[in-house]
Amino acid sequence: MLPLYNFLLGLYPAAYRGEYGEEMLAVLSEVQTEIQKRGPLGQIVSSGWEVAGLLFGALREHLRVITGSAPRAIFFPRRFTMRSEFRFPKAVVTLMAVILLAIFLAIDKAKAVQASIPYANPQVGPIHPTQQLMLLPALLLVLAGACVTAALGWGILFALHRSGVHRFTDVDASSRPRSSRNLLI
Repeated sequence: MLPLYNFLLGLYPAAYRGEYGEEMLAVLSEVQTEIQKRGPLGQIVSSGWEVAGLLFGALREHLRVITGSAPRAIFFPRRFTMRSEFRFPKAVVTLMAVILLAIFLAIDKAKAVQASIPYANPQVGPIHPTQQLMLLPALLLVLAGACVTAALGWGILFALHRSGVHRFTDVDASSRPRSSRNLLI
């Protein structure tokens, strides 16, 4: 399999191959030794995944060379592209668990309040066919409004990403020297 892996590495752009080729070949040889420990079916499946990964990576790198930037998620879903800058801190899991607990407690409290108040609302009858026809356009209007709002939100986030606002997180304001004029303002 190593000659096949070496051939597939040849499909990558020359600059990429020059920078990462030896390291990738070393990793693939280690993977090959691990694959050989599996049964015949495991070897076929694992080798298939490695070949698919190499083909996918070569395509991605060629698109990166052609477009000058990373390919968009339309061609490559997020599950294939790992971006470490969007990982959650470990404290978020604890915070989410606390929020979930608070929601459960609020639901339990609401049930207790509902049980303590005497029943005052009359029962609602079935919806007649004429009322159902009026309900459908309202639901479609709400759905269209949600789609427009989502599209506007995505457009704003896309524009912010393209403008480079995300690079402000790398700026260290404390390292710039202050002038005496800035201190007076």
